[in-house]
Amino acid sequence: MSFQRACALAEVPDDEPLAVEVEEYTVAVVRDGDEVFALQDLCSHAAVALSEGEVEGGRVECWLHGSCFDVRTGKPSGLPATEPVATFPVDVRGDDVFIDTTTTLNGVTPA
Repeated sequence: MSFQRACALAEVPDDEPLAVEVEEYTVAVVRDGDEVFALQDLCSHAAVALSEGEVEGGRVECWLHGSCFDVRTGKPSGLPATEPVATFPVDVRGDDVFIDTTTTLNGVTPA
């Protein structure tokens, strides 16, 4: 694994994703309680930024058509999306968030 610093933990809001650049990908960093997750910042339905949506109940909602994705698995939990988005390993080290984009947790190849 090749973790890269993505952002400070304090930069990640509780109710919306934060878009960060890690390697060649834009990643949506999401908080769910005390946990932090990373998803590819691209809705699998309409190819728009998930970081412009909202986070609630362990899901991130796409702002354009309302597709919802589980922050842990990347699986869609609300139509119109039917394909998952890539999820990446996260390591919180002190006050910083590190993400590994060289592998995915759910086996989905990032677009």
